[in-house]
Amino acid sequence: MLTSDPVTTAQDPAAVLLDRAALLTAARRAGWRPGQADPLAVAEPDPAPPVGPAAARRLARMLGGEHPDLLAEWLAAVVSRGLLAPAWSLPALLDRARRAGPAHPRLRRLVAEAGGARARWLAGLNPDWKFVTEPVPADEAWRLGDRGQRRSYLAALRARDPRAARKLIAASWKAADGDRAMFLSVLAENLSLADERLLEAALGDPAEDVRDRAAYLLASLPGSALGQRMAGRARGFLRLRQGIRGMRLIVSPPPRSDASMRRDGITAGPAAGPAPQAARARLVLEVLARTPLRTWTDEFGLAPAQIAALPAGSWAPVLLAGWARAAIAQRDEEWITALVTHALAGPSSGPAADDTALRQLARRADPALAAPGALPDPEPGGPAVVNAAAAVLRFRYEMLKELDDDHGG
Repeated sequence: MLTSDPVTTAQDPAAVLLDRAALLTAARRAGWRPGQADPLAVAEPDPAPPVGPAAARRLARMLGGEHPDLLAEWLAAVVSRGLLAPAWSLPALLDRARRAGPAHPRLRRLVAEAGGARARWLAGLNPDWKFVTEPVPADEAWRLGDRGQRRSYLAALRARDPRAARKLIAASWKAADGDRAMFLSVLAENLSLADERLLEAALGDPAEDVRDRAAYLLASLPGSALGQRMAGRARGFLRLRQGIRGMRLIVSPPPRSDASMRRDGITAGPAAGPAPQAARARLVLEVLARTPLRTWTDEFGLAPAQIAALPAGSWAPVLLAGWARAAIAQRDEEWITALVTHALAGPSSGPAADDTALRQLARRADPALAAPGALPDPEPGGPAVVNAAAAVLRFRYEMLKELDDDHGG
């Protein structure tokens, strides 16, 4: 008779499996029969409809590795439209949220909400997915928990009481050297002008990643003072000129960024060294990426499609990359459509610098382009920055359009 479980004495997984198989064989030979298994509980009905076939196929592409950085946005769009993720995708989504860990509570919350009753049912069958049904962390998580637990607590507080979350961040900022970037990632959810004061203060933080993140969030915030400052700079170096061959854009950036630019997240260095044009191009791109897009429709009196089609000589790819990054940050569908249409039609001028510089600019145009293999190989038909920005913009535009069609609007 066996008196101990082999699992307690074996460490190697293969040995554990073999020992269990031997134990089961011995039990069967001794005449043991398994008892009656209870049927699984049925998942609660969910009144929300699932996404349509086109949106489901796009989700499969993202889960397969195509533009994975847009997955959270896809889930948020599904939830906001009152839809559900397809049932077949839930194990993969739940497992991805599990691997992301407590440091990414937004992804976990979106997977739980987009999964609905079926996700809660699955969580009851797999302890690894219990985060779907876990209650909001208690206050002790803020004082005694690790960074992931603190972020989870702050995100939950932000969701139910944004003002209290801002007060907690402000009170904790000075002593939270390693948590400031985390604070900003929580503020990114449901961003409003009420958060502007905190973000403006973060522009003076000693850590570069904190300054850059604060500048990005302010640039995506309609009506922010940073957006107005960027618009003033951009108007100074981008002008519309009427020539004998029609209207064209004239770009004349400053030779280097100054202290006020650097405080606002413009990190381009002086136009010196082996590639001065690339340094100037980066300065132009970063200013445009933080400039409200309505600056150009108001300034030029033209629609986004007309502005995107204006000739700009060797600066054309840089302008497209800057506007692409602004359109993504500002969620401007009209500009996204205009840029995708123009970029896919092909550039009207040559690149602004060599392909290496253009690929660096493309990565800065959108975070999704920083992933390994996200940028295409150089193509003779046009600069890499145009092709890459177009691919991201088109994917995102089609993704949201499919969900709008499923929603009936």
